[in-house]
Amino acid sequence: MESTAMITPGLARDLATLGRLGEDTSTESVLRGLTTALAAGVPGCSGASAEHWRDHRVLVSGSHSELITLVEGEREIGEGPSIEARQSGGRAAVSDVLTETRWPRYDALATRWGVRSVLVVPVDVAPALLLIGLYSVRPGAFSPQGAHSLADMLTEQVGVAMANMWEFDEVRTDAAQLQEALAGRSLIDQAKGIIMQTSGCTAEAAFEELRRISQHHQVKVADLARLLVDEHQRKSKR
Repeated sequence: MESTAMITPGLARDLATLGRLGEDTSTESVLRGLTTALAAGVPGCSGASAEHWRDHRVLVSGSHSELITLVEGEREIGEGPSIEARQSGGRAAVSDVLTETRWPRYDALATRWGVRSVLVVPVDVAPALLLIGLYSVRPGAFSPQGAHSLADMLTEQVGVAMANMWEFDEVRTDAAQLQEALAGRSLIDQAKGIIMQTSGCTAEAAFEELRRISQHHQVKVADLARLLVDEHQRKSKR
């Protein structure tokens, strides 16, 4: 079997699209796209899973719900190829669960879901670690040579996709924080205007009054301003 046998043109195309960003792009959507692409594009692959580990927390996705159950079950029993790959940092494979002897409890679990062979590829996308699992209903579906080429492609394409997504998330967070700050400033200006109108003071004195009350009640100036504006609007409607 050729070393590139696990990589098809369709798979290469689908993996490349993972880096394209949109408003609904998230870690979950990238993982869903990844597992769907692998299940459809890797010859002999019946399904795929992805575990996203970061700060000792894990997010699991799968092309089929049964595979999510299998991954979570493996973590519960504490043995299997995903655990091996995470601990060693290298690929882990099961050629046939019916003849595998390293993880008998995992083999029984995999057999329950019709899985015969497994390949787990760790992909380091610092500060996260991805464990990408391929599953087949046939024994010996994944060759070591093909696994090496696939691992290289996954490291490159998935690494780019995750890096792009994290950068996009930072931009969205910054934009949201800026929008919130601008909205808060507008409310504070409105609240200052209300205080100036009712007490005849200057803008500086109105802001000092807002700050004094906020400190006394231990609330943010923007939150206090929002309450004052809302109350003024309710009274105006009456």
